[in-house]
Amino acid sequence: MNIINIPSGYHPPLDNYDLQRAIEFIKSEFQVQLRKQLNLKRVSAPLFVTTASGLNDNLSGNEHPVTFTIPALGAQVEIVQSLAKWKRLALKRYDFHVGNGLYCDMNAIRPEESPFDNLHSAYVDQWDWEKVITREERTLEVLKDTAQHIVHAVGDTHAALVKEFPQITTRIDREVVFVTSQELEDRYAGKGYTSSQKETAFMRDTGARSVFLMQIGGKLRSGEPHDGRAPDYDDWQLNGDILIWDDILDRAVELSSMGIRVDAESMNRQLSLSGCDARRELPFHKMVLNDELPLTMGGGIGQSRLCMLLIGTCHIGEVQASVWDQAAYDAFSQAGITLL
Repeated sequence: MNIINIPSGYHPPLDNYDLQRAIEFIKSEFQVQLRKQLNLKRVSAPLFVTTASGLNDNLSGNEHPVTFTIPALGAQVEIVQSLAKWKRLALKRYDFHVGNGLYCDMNAIRPEESPFDNLHSAYVDQWDWEKVITREERTLEVLKDTAQHIVHAVGDTHAALVKEFPQITTRIDREVVFVTSQELEDRYAGKGYTSSQKETAFMRDTGARSVFLMQIGGKLRSGEPHDGRAPDYDDWQLNGDILIWDDILDRAVELSSMGIRVDAESMNRQLSLSGCDARRELPFHKMVLNDELPLTMGGGIGQSRLCMLLIGTCHIGEVQASVWDQAAYDAFSQAGITLL
């Protein structure tokens, strides 16, 4: 199912040719800025991992990865849903040390994504990053500082983009407002808002254009989490989402999910809370529980969403080649908008 939403008065900010140039510019420039802000090195990433490795990301726990069998290996493999676990293992295998990290291009297929709308499709493209930290750095202060550095990278990319394409009129605020998921729940208690509606209401009410929403995954005082998070990569007390205000869609847009990764204690606790004790026998999980992997923090940054936000398009299909139903193609074509 596709939700068709074309904002009143919207016109594509660039023609098709300049739009492709702008996408290329953003993807090239942002990598430079991200490397500089977080001290990262680029590595190649897998498109699929074996099911038995336990390396795939289970996301909120409700998604099912695309799987297939490789006869030459006699093994079932899965298209990655994200690289949260793989990156941590790669830091160990590639001998990265404290203060250094990696980033890579991640491409994924999420066929159960529903509904498709201005921000969601079956195709995911993002920059995944991970860096080694010390135990003393497993703090909210380090997490917040890192989120601020990522927003600075976004701001620097935007400034360079506007110089190259002066007709672009989008705005990015480099100063980040910090809030916890419990504070958000308390602020909008009794209003019946969904999680995304709370995020949009907070940014609209406060005027904040860049927000870091922290501590996602664990149950709040209401008995429900703000949003689902797998129990075996982020520490739910030390994670968060970067939200950017989108003037075209008039709402908050999640650009990045990130966090300080689980250590043995937090993984043990979160597996129990989630009823996922069987995962303790998977190779990756055993390594975490036995303190055999480096302590890390990391996240993913949506490539198509960054392009949307910086260029000022109304639909992810304007900056990403995916598939849509015929009604969506027809509606956007009639509005003079090309879905790739």
